[in-house]
Amino acid sequence: MSEQPAEIVPYKDGPLVIRGAFALRDEQGREIDAGRRTIALCRCGRSQLRPFCDGSHRLAGFRAEGGLSAAAARRHELVASVDAERHQ
Repeated sequence: MSEQPAEIVPYKDGPLVIRGAFALRDEQGREIDAGRRTIALCRCGRSQLRPFCDGSHRLAGFRAEGGLSAAAARRHELVASVDAERHQ
């Protein structure tokens, strides 16, 4: 049975939650043992458990969009239209 690819969900004002089979590595390529198949990665930079989330974003008042930001959506539309033109 093949495993499903990992799913990464950016939560509004919170972490990136990763579910599924994934490998987490440091800058040198060494694996970081997450200890589970679902983890939350810090986006606010305040966590004492980085790269994992410890909930510090709540106290810090961290704000970020969930899902795709408006700027990223525009970029994805642009990339998709350029790719479509290349394949015509």
